[in-house]
Amino acid sequence: MRVLGIETTCDETAVSVVESNRDGEGHILSNEILSQIKAHQAYGGVVPEIAARAHVEVVDVLVKQALKTAGMRLTDMDGIAAAAGPGLIGGVMVGLTTGKALALVTGKPFLAVNHLEAHALSPRLSDGVAFPFLLLLASGGHSQLLFVRGVGDYVRIGTTIDDAIGEAFDKVAKMLGLPYPGGPEVEKLAREGNPEYFAFPRPMLGRKEPNFSLSGLKTAVRIEAQRIAPLTEMDIKNLCASFQAAIVAVVADRTKIALDVVRADFGEPTALVIAGGVAANLAMRDSLHDVAHQSGLALIAPPIALCTDNGAMIAWAGIERLRLGLTDGLDTPPRARWPLEAKGTVHA
Repeated sequence: MRVLGIETTCDETAVSVVESNRDGEGHILSNEILSQIKAHQAYGGVVPEIAARAHVEVVDVLVKQALKTAGMRLTDMDGIAAAAGPGLIGGVMVGLTTGKALALVTGKPFLAVNHLEAHALSPRLSDGVAFPFLLLLASGGHSQLLFVRGVGDYVRIGTTIDDAIGEAFDKVAKMLGLPYPGGPEVEKLAREGNPEYFAFPRPMLGRKEPNFSLSGLKTAVRIEAQRIAPLTEMDIKNLCASFQAAIVAVVADRTKIALDVVRADFGEPTALVIAGGVAANLAMRDSLHDVAHQSGLALIAPPIALCTDNGAMIAWAGIERLRLGLTDGLDTPPRARWPLEAKGTVHA
């Protein structure tokens, strides 16, 4: 089974061809990605109109390149998948319309993929993780702890009540004058700083509900930065290190509580999984590896290339859905918001 996947929900245009063999193992035949970082750097963040225009200019080129790299023709595909949301609506429309057009002209099944579901299922592509597993889905716009029971079957165990994890990284980077994208910059500078230099709060630590709250931590960084201004290079490194240490401690604690909830209410998960852009953060991975080890579980984190937005995860989610006959009509609308738990349940 082969599926072409198209991803245009934010500032990366990505197209991939993924193949699933008879045993259900996935193989990435091509994974073309064109980043728009340079186009948005001057603005310190993603400009939706610029992003949508850039997707329009290159998506057809990337489709051709992905097929060429895979050594396939469009007619060799068993389905066409495209991210239908959530994301910047202009960008979503570009990829979704392209996917619909390709499905229409080839007569292939169309698969409208939830971008979050693609992240959630990506560890099954990279590592063949069996259901059910506990997932920390962490990115610039989303921070959720989900019990993944199957394709389209998700129980939300915890979420953020304000900022997402990646959003907190990006906002701290911006207030410290670091270049876009900010999250990787904070991580890089944190390696050269003292994580104990500033005593930042650990919001929600120890609470029995596995939710996150990060706006207070972000505010604490801003207040401390203003107090010691003007900032030296070492000040910025220490602020980054202390901030990252605090957020990593919070994530570890919240994940431990989520594991307790899952075991008490649903049974034993097969693994602890982290996915989404923040999964590329090595300090976060190391901390969650310790959490998983202490709980007798393996930590599964997809390769860095599959953590950030990519077409392979869209294609794989398409394969997972196509196996179950979950195809979509060409009238499927683009969605700026599309909560993943709408496909499952929210744990009380």
